[in-house]
Amino acid sequence: MRITSAKFVKSLTEGYAAFNTLLPEVALVGKSNVGKSSLINALTQQNKLAKVSKNPGKTKLVNYFLLNDAFYLVDLPGYGYANVSKEEKAQWDARMQGYFAQSEMLRAVILLIDIRREPTPEDIAMLEYAHYYSVPVRIVATKADKVAKSKRKNACAHMQKLLRSYGSEAILPISSEAKAGLDEFLDMLEAYLRPEGEA
Repeated sequence: MRITSAKFVKSLTEGYAAFNTLLPEVALVGKSNVGKSSLINALTQQNKLAKVSKNPGKTKLVNYFLLNDAFYLVDLPGYGYANVSKEEKAQWDARMQGYFAQSEMLRAVILLIDIRREPTPEDIAMLEYAHYYSVPVRIVATKADKVAKSKRKNACAHMQKLLRSYGSEAILPISSEAKAGLDEFLDMLEAYLRPEGEA
């Protein structure tokens, strides 16, 4: 797949089912500062399409990006950032739960985990969310450029071993900064967006 057009469409806190009834969606989830915005910008080759902040926890809404006029890449609120109030955390949780429960066009969830870190309890909770709602989930290791090429395979294998009860698919290492693994990521997206039964 090639991304030929991309635009930010809307931020929502509710009404997910009513907003989109036609186009498939793929959701990006992960800890604050895992690189969701950077990945969106790298995939679309637009440096400012998604706002990148040095301060984690800035994505508080459910953000819809229309790609190729064919599907939505949905950026869900980051989690695991300590410097927010309990009320804000509860809001974020409610928005993510509401999205999973309401979206009728969700085809897959892509869970982003920093390749240098082990999965957190919040990461596990996101995997269980996806499992509960019967949504396919794929794990992607971000910031691969921070690890030597010779160590990336082992780092992903270690992460996969820790998460083996949530699936057996190989974890894809990517780097938005080094533009590594992006073609494979797009191929993965395309596979999830194919009509059911189509090879």
